[in-house]
Amino acid sequence: MSKKTLVITGATKGIGKACAYRFAKEGINIAFTYNSNKDMAKEIALDLEEKFNIKARYYPFNILEPETAKELFAKIDKDFDNIDYFISNAMIYGRAVVGGYNKFMKLKPRGLNNIYTATVDAFVTCSQQAAKRMTNGGAIVSLSSTGNLVYIENYAGHGTNKAAVEAMVRYAATELGEKGIRVNAVSGGPIDTDALKAFTNYEEVAAKTAQLSPLGRIGQPEDLAGACYFLCSDEASWITGSTLIVDGGTTFKK
Repeated sequence: MSKKTLVITGATKGIGKACAYRFAKEGINIAFTYNSNKDMAKEIALDLEEKFNIKARYYPFNILEPETAKELFAKIDKDFDNIDYFISNAMIYGRAVVGGYNKFMKLKPRGLNNIYTATVDAFVTCSQQAAKRMTNGGAIVSLSSTGNLVYIENYAGHGTNKAAVEAMVRYAATELGEKGIRVNAVSGGPIDTDALKAFTNYEEVAAKTAQLSPLGRIGQPEDLAGACYFLCSDEASWITGSTLIVDGGTTFKK
């Protein structure tokens, strides 16, 4: 997979950062986006290039403005000759999801709409741009969550939109298959990231996850990064339109 290029949204921390390092380890060039921390993005890009002798570039992108995906990929075109893989990873939390991260009776359209925009719209617009550039085939992966399969307190807004993006993955896979492009999702159980730490009941979720998992621990970003790499590799050449659940066995046990 050397001389290939991965585009990934949101790679300055958590799952996205783990994916960038996992792919770079295999000699794959990395084009990644950041939301606001340009200094961190620069530091990561320099570290990737120094450690793995690959090309790494970073670009600002707001997933609440998915219509700017065309401009984003135009910038990427100036730095890279091709795109082989795309991972839709970036997500929103904090003030932007107020009204979307709550009990059912307290959900509000603005928060729900923001989650949909960041989850589904951003996946669609970026995948469209990536697919146009995958002239020799390729692979697209969307990060999802088992919160669309099992009940997680205050997670209705995120859970239902993760279900929506998995449905969109299946539609994209069906229509892009003739171009040699595979599209899949990785559905993670609770992963120890800043996004999870932003949940008001983080400690409870982390402890409950470790209790539920037969492996006795909460998931780490690297657990999902490995799954994303597998789905993009030739080892997964006949897997498309699928959702790979990586949850440490917690969904079944529930």
